[in-house]
Amino acid sequence: PNRLSLYVHVPFCESPCFYCGCNRIITRDHSRGERYLETLDQEIERIGPLFDHDREVIQLHLGGGTPTFLSDDGLRELMSMLKRSFTLAPGGEYSIEVDPRTVNAERLALLAELGFNRLSFGVQDFDSEVQKAVHRVQPAEQVFALVESARTIGFDSINVDLIYGLPRQTPESFDRTLSQIAQLRPDRIALYAYAHLPERFKPQRRIISAELPTAGAKVAMLSRSLDAFIDAGYVYVGMDHFALPTDALAIAKRQGRLHRNFQGYSTQPDCDLIGLGVSAIGRIGATYSQNAKTLDEYYDFLDQGRLPVVRGLALNRDDLVR
Repeated sequence: PNRLSLYVHVPFCESPCFYCGCNRIITRDHSRGERYLETLDQEIERIGPLFDHDREVIQLHLGGGTPTFLSDDGLRELMSMLKRSFTLAPGGEYSIEVDPRTVNAERLALLAELGFNRLSFGVQDFDSEVQKAVHRVQPAEQVFALVESARTIGFDSINVDLIYGLPRQTPESFDRTLSQIAQLRPDRIALYAYAHLPERFKPQRRIISAELPTAGAKVAMLSRSLDAFIDAGYVYVGMDHFALPTDALAIAKRQGRLHRNFQGYSTQPDCDLIGLGVSAIGRIGATYSQNAKTLDEYYDFLDQGRLPVVRGLALNRDDLVR
């Protein structure tokens, strides 16, 4: 059987980012994280015994929401819960998404102590006007300091997420962000296009449509980003990802070992992916499954002693060929 990959969804954020389309819950009540961990533990205890203990976990990713919404004790508890039910392989890829506004050097050291060896910082754009327009103000100096701390601590890989097409962005303003990213020199860069769907994602209704860049400006930002990153020495991995030549992703591409699953690019071939937490998606063998999308429904399933899966897809022969 395939080795395992774990995805854990932590849905909480302290404040809304207006561009966000993720499944998240806005709250400053950190006790909700404690309640969530209690139910997550029930799910882990039900799912863990379904997999042989000698099937090692070689990938772990905490996403959200904001996983660092959890307290230090909460993060410790979560890792203990996972280790009780699964065997985490030495040298695996253990990553966590980090909102720079929620951590300092001490918290980064704790993440390393817990076994995380990869970080993904949500930057989006360094321009202060763009940050105000999307309700996510975080000075560039803060991100630079955190990345420096992460390097000193010894994380294997640091990723930075960027978004083009946000309100008040122009090709010229984004050029300045691209220049700062080249100075920051993360190991990986994920560059996403903003999709404005206010009818589907309520927070996006607070974005002023007139402030969005034109389609032509978005294309220019993408084109200039490609040039800027390649000029800075990055390898274009494909679609929305770039990596330094020394990063595992770039090496895998060079050696013909690069894989892509529904979560993105990966250096690991066909793991069985177990999705844990509200709205999490898993892929086991030739099936996909998704957990309940609302917290109440997720809690209700587990309180009844049931797995919280609400829908799934069994791939047919044609799906598998494609």
